[in-house]
Amino acid sequence: MTSEPYEDQVREAAQRAASRARLAKDAPEPSVAARLGQIGVLGWLVVMPILMGVVLGRLADRTVDSGIFFTAPAIFIGAGIGLHAAWKWMHRQ
Repeated sequence: MTSEPYEDQVREAAQRAASRARLAKDAPEPSVAARLGQIGVLGWLVVMPILMGVVLGRLADRTVDSGIFFTAPAIFIGAGIGLHAAWKWMHRQ
């Protein structure tokens, strides 16, 4: 009588393990190279808008001779755009 609950627990554990094994087989984990590629894409998604903000801000500052009046906000705007793009890309993956 005491072995019956134990057998049920073992059966449930075996079923859970088999279910996890099937899920792992159906959707394998991406390789290290694929993960590094994802990190690279995310990096460029954030960095490129920031760099574009620097370039456009410096161009505007040189045009009106204003120090870093346009460069500083352009960096923040670029960071916001880049982080938003990275966030959207991560949720599509």
